[in-house]
Amino acid sequence: MRWDLFCRVIDNLGDIGVCWRLAADLSFRGENVRLWIDHPEPLSWMAPGGAAGVEVQHWTEPVPDLAPGEVVIEAFGCDPPPAFIRRMVGAQRRPVWINLEYLSAEDYVERSHALPSPQMAGPGAGLTKWFFYPGFSSRTGGLIREPWLEAERLRFDRRSWLSSLGVQRREGERVLSLFCYDNAAMPSLLRSLSTEPTLVLLTPGPAQHGAAAVLERDGTLGRLRSVALPWLSQADYDRLLWSCDLNFVRGEDSFVRAQWAGVPFVWHIYPQHDGAHAAKLDAFLDRWLAGEPASLAAGATSLWHAWNGLCVWPAALPPYPDWAAACTRWRERLLHQDDLTTQLLRFVERKG
Repeated sequence: MRWDLFCRVIDNLGDIGVCWRLAADLSFRGENVRLWIDHPEPLSWMAPGGAAGVEVQHWTEPVPDLAPGEVVIEAFGCDPPPAFIRRMVGAQRRPVWINLEYLSAEDYVERSHALPSPQMAGPGAGLTKWFFYPGFSSRTGGLIREPWLEAERLRFDRRSWLSSLGVQRREGERVLSLFCYDNAAMPSLLRSLSTEPTLVLLTPGPAQHGAAAVLERDGTLGRLRSVALPWLSQADYDRLLWSCDLNFVRGEDSFVRAQWAGVPFVWHIYPQHDGAHAAKLDAFLDRWLAGEPASLAAGATSLWHAWNGLCVWPAALPPYPDWAAACTRWRERLLHQDDLTTQLLRFVERKG
């Protein structure tokens, strides 16, 4: 089928990251995807080789006069152009129209997933838009997971890949990746890490800027050393996560990929001015840590809260063996859930 996938780059590249992974996964499964994006420039480093079956269409106004495909997805409520929606109404076979929503572990996701929204007015009057919610249970739309992902992770050689970046892990050194927004807790994090031999791999942007500011002010921090990474493609970012003993991630795309890596991770959730991000953070912690040892639940919650500015910095990181085991168990639970692309294909087949 032809899929039209609309994406607006709001900030921080998470929207384009999710949309590219979905477009590439659909094309891998034999679908044809037209990715409409208002700022396609980041794809030059995010997906330098493109993907067979994905056509990147620069989303400009007026929108080019192209016929809609069988499926139209608006990512995160970005609203396709009115002229395009009118073509959807006039199509001989009206497309299945889907609003791909933000990821959350909150209860409303299970209640709202796959609900219809009949369009009573505006350019889409007479069409039905369907809400599709990613999530962490069988009553949601699942998470993006390519069919080849787990096999590739299992045969991955982290030493060779790190060497290809010019990075050498020293004996007994833990390796950590850091991808974050601006974060006032950066000094506390780096000081706590410096008590053990630690190599911190810093992604471009706030992670590198924040760490540089701390090191400039404090000088060398104990047994911590850092390496500034270049921009990585999505495939190499996955490999970065697989190479590390602990991953600090942010937003939505890297948050999901850290869970597939199956090693301890800390999420820097996108902060919202009304504080709604705190409830979203706790909803995930409650779901992930249900049934885990009390010491791990308390330690992980304290660390995640502190990294997100919700409490003071804890005295110690969570006990690593329990933490690692919990992340492995969580990944195994998610692997038993149908992935998002599989569920989208099945949903469209039913509604088309």
